[in-house]
Amino acid sequence: MKSYLCLMDIHSNIKELIKNLPSEVTLVAVSKTKSNEEIMQAYEAGQRVFGENKIQEMAAKWEALPKDIVWHMIGHVQTNKVKYMAHFVDLIHGVESLKLLKEINKQAVKHNRVISCLIQIRIAEEETKFGLPADELESLLLSAQSFSNIKIAGLMGMASFTDNIEQIKNEFFQLKTIFDKTQNQLPECTILSMGMSGDYPLAIQAGSTMIRVGSKIFGQRNY
Repeated sequence: MKSYLCLMDIHSNIKELIKNLPSEVTLVAVSKTKSNEEIMQAYEAGQRVFGENKIQEMAAKWEALPKDIVWHMIGHVQTNKVKYMAHFVDLIHGVESLKLLKEINKQAVKHNRVISCLIQIRIAEEETKFGLPADELESLLLSAQSFSNIKIAGLMGMASFTDNIEQIKNEFFQLKTIFDKTQNQLPECTILSMGMSGDYPLAIQAGSTMIRVGSKIFGQRNY
């Protein structure tokens, strides 16, 4: 009974989230550690975009689940693991180095695909957060122009884990400013991925076009 109620919650959580989202904002359902059954509940509620943080777990789910699911890699990407997702991944969120872009391009060529990527910019004060320093973005974008099988589709960032609302707002607006400047130079950069379960309303206020939500859909994470 409890399991059934949890699955029903997933369905209603998705419906509620989608109903209240602006039309220009894409919801990425963060399904890391979640079962195929739980993912299918979100799928049956209309959700098609799912985010994972472990490549091999995502690949296993891709094999097992409906092929119209759009898979996003939202975690830190190890260069030697790119080959396991290059044939199906739709968007890679956490790109922060030329080395990684080069490997994604190499693997995309093998599969005759163009893989979309987001450059992760470091906006949080915490040292544990990944991301490219903002002052290195222009150089990376210039270098990326030599890769024919990747598309820089936008930017991604994670705010500090803090109760200080003003700090979170400032970090999101900082990323939005960088995004606007980037978009002026590269009009194909249309995605600004920022905002998670705890802070996505602030991210949307700041101009986010893509949010990554897990616990508000699936409940607290299973480890």
